[in-house]
Parts: sequence; C-alpha cells; structure tokens
Amino acid sequence: MKEVEKSQDTDKKNRYSDEELEEFRAIIMLKLEKAKADLKILSEALSNVDEHGTDDTSPTFKVLEEGYQVLSKEENGRLAARQQKFINNLENALIRIENKSYGICRATGKLIAKERLRIVPHATLSMEAKLLQNTKP
Repeated sequence: MKEVEKSQDTDKKNRYSDEELEEFRAIIMLKLEKAKADLKILSEALSNVDEHGTDDTSPTFKVLEEGYQVLSKEENGRLAARQQKFINNLENALIRIENKSYGICRATGKLIAKERLRIVPHATLSMEAKLLQNTKP
C-alpha cells in the first residue's frame, strides 16, 4: 500500500496541480496586462512626432535636440522589442499551462520551484539548469 502512495506522490510531482496552474495563470495574466500597457506606451512614444519643435531656436540647440531624439527613439525601439519578447514568453507560458506542461524544466524534466515561477512566471529552466547553462563556455 505504501508503494502505491509513493508512486502517486511521485506522479503528482511530475507536474503542478490544476489549482497551482490556475494560481500561475493569474500571475501571468496580471504581468501580461501590465506588459501590454507598457508596450503601448513605448509604441506611442516611437510613433509620436514631437509637437514641441525646435524651428525657432538656435541651430546648435536644434542639432543637439535631434540627436537626443534619435537616441531616445533607438532606446525606445530596443525597449519595445524587449517588451514584445517578454509578452511572447508570457503567452507561451499560458499555452504551457493549457497543455499542463507548465513549470517543467526543459533541460532536466524536473519541476521548477514555485518561488522561481512566481518571480519569473515565463521561466522554462530550473535554477539548477540555468546555473549550468551560465557556466558552460
């Protein structure tokens, strides 16, 4: 009888329960909502033409202002691309929840710690696997 109970406990630890998956879904949905709002702000900043032109100011200031705008747009572009990647990762995590494969390390096949998933809900590697990955040349 004890072997059967042990077997069931082991099976249960191969994936998170439906209740646990719902907890993670709620965390992901909140992060996804915020990430999409942030991306919208970044996208608007990228496409927004500066209403406060420098046509009536000195030429030196105008050159500096235009240089700043180019750098700012490049930085916003990088931030927007990073934000889009984050959104894609969160959406992929939702798919893994639907497939009931969420929280399983893609390198070791073991469960990723709940604490890690609460902080990085789109994680696909356990800390053990992540550390091994970072130490490889």
